[in-house]
Amino acid sequence: EVQLVESGGGLVQAGGSLRLSCAASGFTFDDYAVGWLRQAPGKESEAISCISSSDGTAYYADSVKGRFTISSDNAKNTVYLQMNSLKPEDTAVYYCAAVDGGGCLIVDEYDYWGQGTQVTVSS
Repeated sequence: EVQLVESGGGLVQAGGSLRLSCAASGFTFDDYAVGWLRQAPGKESEAISCISSSDGTAYYADSVKGRFTISSDNAKNTVYLQMNSLKPEDTAVYYCAAVDGGGCLIVDEYDYWGQGTQVTVSS
């Protein structure tokens, strides 16, 4: 059974930091790219960052570039998202997801999704 379990969300003040973790199991981790997507209330889902588990290549949406850093620990099948300089507009449910090929900054390409973790940034 494929599982993607997110942790690390919470409430933080603007300018603060959070680190999200995604523990993956049930699929061959090295064959997939793992990404972080988010959905704010009333808005469409947005793929904000992803990393190729095979070679570590990382990608970022413009909205988070320079503030967020994605990393992967293949020994633990875990992907992290370090979020710095958080803004109120970063408030959303953050999902970890896995994609086998395709564009990992395209929401519809993802094959497996976690349950999500809430991130709230207060002003």
